[in-house]
Amino acid sequence: MKDVLEEALFAARRDLLTTLDIVFMDTTSLTFEGAGGPTLGRRGFSKDHRPDLNQMILAVLLDGDGRPVGTEMWPGATADVTSLIPAIDRRQRRFRIDRVCVVADRGMISAETIAELEARKLLYVLGVRERTDKLVRELVLDDPAPFAPFVLMKPRRDVAYEAKTVTLAGRRTIVCRNLDQMSKDAADRATIVAALERQLKKGVKSLVGNKG
Repeated sequence: MKDVLEEALFAARRDLLTTLDIVFMDTTSLTFEGAGGPTLGRRGFSKDHRPDLNQMILAVLLDGDGRPVGTEMWPGATADVTSLIPAIDRRQRRFRIDRVCVVADRGMISAETIAELEARKLLYVLGVRERTDKLVRELVLDDPAPFAPFVLMKPRRDVAYEAKTVTLAGRRTIVCRNLDQMSKDAADRATIVAALERQLKKGVKSLVGNKG
């Protein structure tokens, strides 16, 4: 009944202007005790650090307003990268979606999956870690183009950012920096260095111990 309920809830709030142009998807693993779950229960990479337990993979899909659209479940040994395309196909059929933009972590999207998204002419936005992506680390971050400042209004306070767009090898990368976080990180580093310098004045042996 899960699919029927999801479709009924979506239909109840749908109007002529309702779309699912943007779908956010995230997955997590759920471990469980016992020998149950013969179809879903599998041993696999455990985010809970419990490789001794069976687990299943749960995916939640949200619309552009952050409202749940549906859920998916897979056996615990299923890799995230193999689950995205079938989930999109099912959502397009069930909710009659014409245009899809997938927003996800780069870590859960393989090169094969990206090729499949492009072959189907589906839009996608992938979050990339600066230090783990060689192209970003060596070329994008060294691009001399200036950053454009902007302010993001959040519930508690406004946050200062800066961003720029870099296009390389036919791919568009948006670099975004949180200026407030950068200032905090710089102050934290300065505090650590100052503390180490004070310790060094006491002699090298003062730095030897069990505590970092």
